[in-house]
Amino acid sequence: MTLQCGIVGLPNVGKSTIFNAMTAAGAAAANYPFCTIEPNIGIVSVPDERLDKIAALFNPKKIIPTAMEFVDIAGLVKGASKGEGLGNQFLGHIRSVDAIAHVVRCFEDPDVVHVHGDVDPIRDTEVIETELMLADLESLTQRLDKMAKKAKTGDKEAALTHPVALKIQKGLEEGKPARSQDLTPEEKIIARSLSLITAKPVMYVANVMEKDILNPPESVKKLKEFATREGAEVVVISGKIESEIAELSQEERTQFLAELGLKESGLHQLARAGYKLLGLVTYFTAGEQEVRAWTITTGTKAPQAAGVIHSDFEKGFIRAECYHYHDLITLGSEAKIKEAGKMRLEGKEYVVQDGDILFFRFNV
Repeated sequence: MTLQCGIVGLPNVGKSTIFNAMTAAGAAAANYPFCTIEPNIGIVSVPDERLDKIAALFNPKKIIPTAMEFVDIAGLVKGASKGEGLGNQFLGHIRSVDAIAHVVRCFEDPDVVHVHGDVDPIRDTEVIETELMLADLESLTQRLDKMAKKAKTGDKEAALTHPVALKIQKGLEEGKPARSQDLTPEEKIIARSLSLITAKPVMYVANVMEKDILNPPESVKKLKEFATREGAEVVVISGKIESEIAELSQEERTQFLAELGLKESGLHQLARAGYKLLGLVTYFTAGEQEVRAWTITTGTKAPQAAGVIHSDFEKGFIRAECYHYHDLITLGSEAKIKEAGKMRLEGKEYVVQDGDILFFRFNV
């Protein structure tokens, strides 16, 4: 399952520094704690201590974590919705991602010019939010007349979509992004077909100076208060620190973070937050050859979870042998899990839970 989080921000907020740290780290990393699969896509592994504990019991040849993809999107400026700067390129790329990581400048540096002259995270955030709402408004306006005409001719889909689009249009005109509007569950499902940028979930990335990572400045507090009002999360990160970490070996990274008083890198925090933002959970497969974490959305049933590994697994699904991570750690082995009656056989309607360890049976 490939889910992408687009990294957006004004020019000179440190967005490219953070993204470059993701891609640079891949050169020195085994498996992919960080790596790059395309020039504008970086992969960051999602830390999960469960994976290491499972691997300690199976001693596999390979350990493969789950990961988040981050897409570096062209910097946004005021007027982007009208094509200013790289506006059209930016908006085209951002429509294709599943979520947005909005990098906000929370550092003072006279050597790095701020496009608006001074550091103000709320103003900067609102500039981008406004441009995204204007882009969505333009997109809806262009489609509403066609929807109305189709609805009048008896098109059922258009008849359902048109009133929802009108409701969202009104909210956007009032300054409310689509994700913050009061839509019913049914309206939210219909709204997905509109592919609106402001409907995507957002988290904020406060980029601070290295010296401020443990005691963030007042600008971070303001950003957190702003994010709390809309139910969003803020990850505090130092692009400079991440750039330095990217050049180190895994052992050196651990030591460097400890010296700074940090438990994990900002990129790992970012990956974890992105995983949470998209409503993802993890199941595991385990054996002597490989212990691996797999990403699925909350509520995924067993056949579809199997399909994440290979489409043939889903098509020929028979059942899943299933037990939970907690039982494995408590009892110490698969053999003891079976002895204790904790190994289950689950069918097509089983909803896979976070921390399940699965073995799929299927017909070829």
